[in-house]
Amino acid sequence: MDAEGPAVYQPGSLPGFAGGERAVLVYACSLGSGLISRREMGEGLAGQARRQEGTGNMTNARGRSAAARRGTDSAEWFIPDLCQPFAVLMLVLVAELLALVLTVAAHGLRDFAWSAFGTTSLFVQWVVLTSAGGLCLGRQHFARRSRPVAAAIAYGWILLVTTLATLAGQWLTAVLAAGASWRPDGWQLGGNLLIASILAGIALRYFYLAHELRLRQQAALSAQVQALQSRIQPHFLFNTMNSIASLIQSDPEAAEAAVEDLAALFRASLAEATVEVPLHEELALCERYLRIEQWRLGERLQVRWQTDGLPSALPIPALTLQPLLENAITHGIQQLPAGGEVRVEGVYDHGRLQLRVSNPLSATAPSRSGNQLALDNIGHRLRALYGDDARLVVRREEDRFCAVLSYRVDVQKDWQ
Repeated sequence: MDAEGPAVYQPGSLPGFAGGERAVLVYACSLGSGLISRREMGEGLAGQARRQEGTGNMTNARGRSAAARRGTDSAEWFIPDLCQPFAVLMLVLVAELLALVLTVAAHGLRDFAWSAFGTTSLFVQWVVLTSAGGLCLGRQHFARRSRPVAAAIAYGWILLVTTLATLAGQWLTAVLAAGASWRPDGWQLGGNLLIASILAGIALRYFYLAHELRLRQQAALSAQVQALQSRIQPHFLFNTMNSIASLIQSDPEAAEAAVEDLAALFRASLAEATVEVPLHEELALCERYLRIEQWRLGERLQVRWQTDGLPSALPIPALTLQPLLENAITHGIQQLPAGGEVRVEGVYDHGRLQLRVSNPLSATAPSRSGNQLALDNIGHRLRALYGDDARLVVRREEDRFCAVLSYRVDVQKDWQ
């Protein structure tokens, strides 16, 4: 097999709870340590794009409204969703590791105290998970308020959790110490609140700046993709119009169908660049495009669809497959005198969608990646919407050129 490698477009002790003031560090460090996956950041970008979508395109109106409902909270509230399984897992792991560091720093490895580690760990997890849970459950409430008010509420919530956890830890330590009387330690509480106020402010500021950066990236991405989508290839338009002109007298119905297909393609090219649509709408658009090309190429163009097993309500960025098909026809079928077969294959397994477009190549065809601008933009859009795990891979397999896009996505029930 003559194959080429793929190109990817992709001081003191900690008795009982007395060391609680150090554990407050865990919460802020946990927030600022990259707990949120790139996919969740991508969801923030997708939500912003969905909110900006207009209502003029009737073909994609249902998909846009459903996407907007999914993305409203993440677009308005700059703290990521801490209820996501990945975020909760990372909160627990980071908190536990920091509790271990605090215990080792206080006692050293030689005199490592498992009891101190256990109580420190309990306090750390208490502060981290309770704070994160409140921020998570209040996302819709925060999203309805201005950013300064929402940030002040979140800031106050963190300080409240720190206060309650410190007082509860002091009381529990007194109870476990053979019924000793409990009196609040104001100095310890004040220290905890001072540390929490500083680090919580840093964490909130970090999240705000990260959110603003994501918005700028989304705006730049939208501008780039819109430039690509608004550019209808002149040669394609001229060839299509010539084909329609030749059909007007010989087959008026076919000419009318070709005009409708061309209008649908133009309408899709004017849609919002980063909006998702149901998979069945994207496939229908691709079928229209292929019908136009078949009027021009005739029997030289054969298409095999293997997408029957795919859920029709899977989200996909608009105009993702069509550039791949255009690439396959322009750099594959048109270069072969006898033409060939374009294959479109799809698999959805364990929450991951994989779509594969392949076309034949001549034995002497040079190595190429087709329309690099279109392929780069598709890769950028996939990563922005679905995270670093999403990718577009192009490679040559024997006598065929293949483009494979894959990403994790759930079926959108609003589209069913």
